[in-house]
Amino acid sequence: MRALRLTVVDMQRGSCLFRVEYAPHLVGNLESGVIHGGVITTLLDSAGGAAAFSVAPLNSTVATLDLRIDYLKKAEPGKSILGFAECYRQTPHILFVKGHAYHDQPEDPIAHFVASFMIGSTGPASDA
Repeated sequence: MRALRLTVVDMQRGSCLFRVEYAPHLVGNLESGVIHGGVITTLLDSAGGAAAFSVAPLNSTVATLDLRIDYLKKAEPGKSILGFAECYRQTPHILFVKGHAYHDQPEDPIAHFVASFMIGSTGPASDA
């Protein structure tokens, strides 16, 4: 998040809104000036993780299990991108999140996403 300079615009229990400002080092196509799709992926995964974490049991961890993004149109050069996520279902072990990325109007999305996050991830297994 720090490398992309993602900022929190709004954070509620179960939802959040992040922003990534347009910057030349984030451009994926120098001819068009469009931000790289990986930046949008990171924006949405981070927003989704924050929304999931906001409803996870206290002191638990969360990890992305599955992330699907449908890119609907190109981002516009020079414009910041907002990423909204909301947790819409919770089970004892899995949190389900959905949301979208957009410039100015949520009704005109750049991308939609759905994701699932595991509660209680402990990281990779040890090879010891």
